[in-house]
Amino acid sequence: MNAPNDPVHAVPRLTSLSHGGGCGCKIAPAVLQQIISKSGNPVLPKALLVGIETSDDAAVYQVNDTQAIVATTDFFMPIVDDPFDFGRIAATNAISDIYAMGGTPLFALAVVGMPVNTLPLETIRKILDGGEAVCREAGIPIAGGHTIDSVEPIYGLVAIGIVDPRNLKRNAGAQPGDRLILGKPLGVGILSAALKKERLDAAGYAAMIAATTQLNTPGIRLGRLPGVHALTDVTGFGFAGHLLEICRGSRVGARVAFGRLPVIEGALALAAHGNVTGASGRNWAGYGHDVLLDAALGDAERNLLTDPQTSGGLLVACAAEAVNDVLAIFRDEGFAQAAEVGHILAGESKVSIA
Repeated sequence: MNAPNDPVHAVPRLTSLSHGGGCGCKIAPAVLQQIISKSGNPVLPKALLVGIETSDDAAVYQVNDTQAIVATTDFFMPIVDDPFDFGRIAATNAISDIYAMGGTPLFALAVVGMPVNTLPLETIRKILDGGEAVCREAGIPIAGGHTIDSVEPIYGLVAIGIVDPRNLKRNAGAQPGDRLILGKPLGVGILSAALKKERLDAAGYAAMIAATTQLNTPGIRLGRLPGVHALTDVTGFGFAGHLLEICRGSRVGARVAFGRLPVIEGALALAAHGNVTGASGRNWAGYGHDVLLDAALGDAERNLLTDPQTSGGLLVACAAEAVNDVLAIFRDEGFAQAAEVGHILAGESKVSIA
């Protein structure tokens, strides 16, 4: 019998080694809420500007009048089979939380769990290479990390950044009348489900990789715009779930025009043919009671709205007069599909989509 690291040994598909992939691995929102709600109420230092209170993207700790540390971690199991692409996607996704706070990344630590008796060492090295490539693109080093031997392959980063507290953006603070702008197209989870079933063509795969490896760099400049009132990135809970977090944190509602949402080409058709993740259903079960869908929207549309977005786009709530500036920043940094998709309403924290 050949050893796992023997060159002639068949290398398993990365996605075959994990029970879920990408941000679809997240614990369901309803279950997570039960876990967090039973946590204690520790005394919090005044310098901790952002903690767990609104399920924001990162923790923020102020060190002086002009500097605050932004800290986050994100890791998951493979969403694709190519090890280099997996590393790139995971790193892009982790660093995104720094940008979503209006921060600038400083450095990262690698989080690595690998089945070393199953995967060739060359494959593991390529995963790390992919993460390092993205960090170079972001202008930061991987300064250390931690590794374990695990049953399923896991990779991600602890990302550390910095922000001027005056430029800090949260997923709370949206105001009635604000416009909603989404930076990246939806559908990553649907395409990943099709990939796992070997139903995704080369063009679809290329579109998925392009979306998931594009760094959310506009967040730095968006943080400096006074007209931006709330900012987050759309990841495992889907577009509807992360918009709900903005609404709940801000104590407002939202209305979205489904037809304005940017969507990866072919994603809706794939969803209509059963290519959806289990996480999409768990998301709907967790927060669907607060999402009002127009009767014209069917199962495919609902699954797109709850689709877990691995390394998804920034979601912005901004004053009406800031829309052009926000879209100009996105366009300037290569986000051609960024679009205004709805607006914020006074009232109950529910999302209406038609």
